[in-house]
Amino acid sequence: MEKNVTKNGYKMPPLITGTLIQRYKRFLADVKLETGETMTVHCPNSGSMKGCAVPGSQVWLSKSDNLKRKYPYTWELIKGPQTLIGINTQIPNKLVKHAIEKGLIKELSGYEHVRAEVKTSSHTRLDLLLENGAKKKCYVEIKNCTLVEEGTAMFPDAVTIRGQKHLDELEALVSAGHRGVIFFLIQRMDATVFKPADLIDRVYGEKLRKAVKNGVEVVARDTLITTEGIRIGKKVPIDLA
Repeated sequence: MEKNVTKNGYKMPPLITGTLIQRYKRFLADVKLETGETMTVHCPNSGSMKGCAVPGSQVWLSKSDNLKRKYPYTWELIKGPQTLIGINTQIPNKLVKHAIEKGLIKELSGYEHVRAEVKTSSHTRLDLLLENGAKKKCYVEIKNCTLVEEGTAMFPDAVTIRGQKHLDELEALVSAGHRGVIFFLIQRMDATVFKPADLIDRVYGEKLRKAVKNGVEVVARDTLITTEGIRIGKKVPIDLA
C-alpha cells in the first residue's frame, strides 16, 4: 500500500499552520508561521495554481524527516473562500490507485491487477494500467484539478503540452482496442460540474472532446478534505458542450 494511504483514503502527516505570503518559481512559497517566523517551503504543484495561491490565505504544512532536504516543509493545503484545497499533486495518483484496488470507483471496478507508471510508447507513460485476465487492458491517466470558479471545476490551469499528448496517447490506445480513461480528481469540495478550461488551453479542450468522440472515457470526482486526510468523494457531472 502507498505511504500514508489507508482504507479511509490519504492520511495527512502532522501539520502546522501559517499564512501564505507568496508563491514563486513554481516550487517555492514563503509562509509566515504562527510563531511569526517566515519560512520558505516546497510547493508540490507545478501548475499556475490559479485561485488557490492567494496571499494572506491560511495554509497547512508538513515537515519531512529527510535531513538532506533544503526546504524541510511542504505546503499541503490552503483555505479557500468555501473549501479547503489540496495542492499536493502527488496525492491524486495514490488516492485513485487505492480506490480502484478497493473497488470504490464503479466505472473502473472488476480488474484484478493495477500497475502504476506504465510505459505505453517510446515517449509516453500513463499513470495506471488495469488488467483482468482476457479482458482488454484499461489505461488511466489521472489529472489533479484545483481550479474552480462559481462551482465549475476546470482543467488545466495553464497550457499543458504534456496533457495534450496524454489525450493523443489514450485515443491511440482506444483505437488499438483497449479502454482509455482520463480521470480528473478535484482536490476541493465546491465543484458542481466539470468543464475543460478552454479559455486557458483551447487546444486541450479540443483534444479532450475529440478523444471522447473517439471512445476515450472521462471520470470526474471531487474529494472530502480535512486537515486529517483526503478521501475521494462524489461524481461530478461532466459538461463538454
